[in-house]
Amino acid sequence: MAKNTLSSRFRKVDIDEYDENKFVDDQLQEEPAEPQGPDEAEVDSLIRQGELLRAFQSALRNSPVNSKNQVAKERTQAIVLKVLTSFKSNEIEKAVNTLDPNGIDLLMKYIYKGFEKPTENSSAILLQWHEKAFVIGGLGSIVRVLTSRKTV
Repeated sequence: MAKNTLSSRFRKVDIDEYDENKFVDDQLQEEPAEPQGPDEAEVDSLIRQGELLRAFQSALRNSPVNSKNQVAKERTQAIVLKVLTSFKSNEIEKAVNTLDPNGIDLLMKYIYKGFEKPTENSSAILLQWHEKAFVIGGLGSIVRVLTSRKTV
């Protein structure tokens, strides 16, 4: 006996749902109302007190990576660049060693962003940071930063 082929239930299945190449934007989440990024007053205070390591960690904390707010990203970039340029060359390695792999990648993002908009003597300092971060993070860190869709 032949089966009934008049059934149309199969037409209600969304086959695009199972497509592995389907693009889903991870950044469609709502933006929080409060400003993102590090507290500039806190970071400036720590720099003036000479606590550069705490200022460094504070500047990288609450980074607006997932935000589409360009003003917050630029403000955070300026804060991080100020902290990075405050370090002496012999203190850089100690600061980089305090970071986890995600922190190294975030630092690399800010280093490359700093290369995009150089200020006075910032490129030489950023190259020193890049050298130390590369030793810890390796080539994988550079590849992850350059291929990441989440920018700083």
